[in-house]
Amino acid sequence: MPTVKVGSKTIHDCSARRLDGAEQKLSDYRGQVLLIVNVASKCGFTPQYTGLEALHRKFHARGFEVLGFPCNQFGAQEPGSAEQIRSFCSTTYDVTFPMFAKIDVNGDGTHPLYRILKDEKPGFLGTEAIKWNFTKFLVDRDGRVVRRFAPTDKPEDIEADIEALLA
Repeated sequence: MPTVKVGSKTIHDCSARRLDGAEQKLSDYRGQVLLIVNVASKCGFTPQYTGLEALHRKFHARGFEVLGFPCNQFGAQEPGSAEQIRSFCSTTYDVTFPMFAKIDVNGDGTHPLYRILKDEKPGFLGTEAIKWNFTKFLVDRDGRVVRRFAPTDKPEDIEADIEALLA
């Protein structure tokens, strides 16, 4: 799949397959603040699931969702099947936020959602590539990408930014 500039598209123009195989329109999240994260179960940052779930539980009732997108592009740190990922997230971290099927976030097979995220908020020095698992994108209620956070940014350190968008 060739790289394309996304122009005026927003994340609400995308859809993605959930872990259960159902297709989910991201327009269903219109009006909510989102934290979109590429995740993996065998990564040094995997314990961030705890903080992501805490954010989800704290702000969900106010219109906030964490969306988890498993990715196996970094050190093969997400090798499992959809069922193995679901089971791991549920039993190890009690994840209740929406989890999606494995996707690519870089390269020719980059999921359209991640094309938009990277186009709107390039990384350090303007590079678009996702450098590692647990890169986070904060999206406002209108589907605009407000900020990109590095894998080393802990979920609890993003709380003030979420609070500002929910105000």
